Amino acid sequence: MDNFDYIIVGSGASGLMMVYRMSLDAFFDDKSILLIDKEKKSINDRTWCFWETPNGEWDDVLTTSWKNIAFKANQFSTEENITPYQYKMIRSADFYSKIWKQIENKKNITFLKEKVYNIAQEQDRAKVTTTTKIFFSDVVINSILFDDGYLKQEKYPVLQQHFVGFFVKTKDVFFDDETATFMDFTVDQKQQTRFMYVLPYSKKEALFEYTLFTSKLLPYEEYKGEIEKYLIHKGITEYEIVEQEQGAIPMTCYEFWKNNSENIIHIGTAGGWSKASTGFTFKNINKNSIRLVNYLKQKKALQNFHKKNKFWFYDLLLLDILHEKNHLGSFIFSEMFQKIPAHKILKFLDDETSIREDLQIISKMSPFPFVKALLKRVFLN
Repeated sequence: MDNFDYIIVGSGASGLMMVYRMSLDAFFDDKSILLIDKEKKSINDRTWCFWETPNGEWDDVLTTSWKNIAFKANQFSTEENITPYQYKMIRSADFYSKIWKQIENKKNITFLKEKVYNIAQEQDRAKVTTTTKIFFSDVVINSILFDDGYLKQEKYPVLQQHFVGFFVKTKDVFFDDETATFMDFTVDQKQQTRFMYVLPYSKKEALFEYTLFTSKLLPYEEYKGEIEKYLIHKGITEYEIVEQEQGAIPMTCYEFWKNNSENIIHIGTAGGWSKASTGFTFKNINKNSIRLVNYLKQKKALQNFHKKNKFWFYDLLLLDILHEKNHLGSFIFSEMFQKIPAHKILKFLDDETSIREDLQIISKMSPFPFVKALLKRVFLN
């Protein structure tokens, strides 16, 4: 069969979450759904962190969670309880297992292990070309970035949230497993925005993730060296590296959704679902997948799914600042955590604050960098 009601291209977090939500909804039970990717993911190749209230939808696959977060910088450090939130971690293997288990007995859902070479809008349907076949559908949901057009444009700056993480197991009890280090800017900034995540999931085990918000990636050995230096600085000399991970997420306000068409909608990073100012993605995928499933059921125009909001513009101003003066990252985040309670910062970063709350936060920030970015953006446009 070459025609499907829905084709989902890519089985990363966004593609799998979409097929998962569709499998749970009786509306799609009589609809043919094809999921295509070059591999069927099952191993730990990603770690997702996010914050939400307790008793969340994904609590059954959490690795761990924390009620407290720490922020550290040379200018200011704090450790705070983030009630009503918890900071949560999911390892991808557990997420994948949950999704595949849910959809494996759904007879209307087919998984095809092939590489997708192209998707294209035709006159009244979408075409998907794989290694061996061509498929057609009225709705193609794509999560793969097929081109680097966003890197070639100059209207919106593009940074990367890029990182290497070591899962470390120490010989002796070392970690406070009730507190996650959200950002540690005490690492050498090298005139850039660099920090360490430290996420303890037992008293002897933690993920150390060296992370940058810059335009260019580093050689692997530099990430590795900085993590090793950090461990020594913390007095951790006897340890085992259990696992490693590496990744890069585009940080940009580029309008990926303008590539949506009558029969194709882009999701995940390819659809602009990553939080532009931080690179956090899982929570946005969670919220947008719920909204998109409901949207599909109403058969509305795919081109109109995405709506810009005030947070898109806030993110744009921060990216404009960090693109021009990347070293200001530590100062900006330090000022936020020094003047604003952590739970309010998290609410703001989740795009859930009111105008009144926005103004309360903005009024406490040093205005000059943001006013300068605003004026440049107004005249640029």
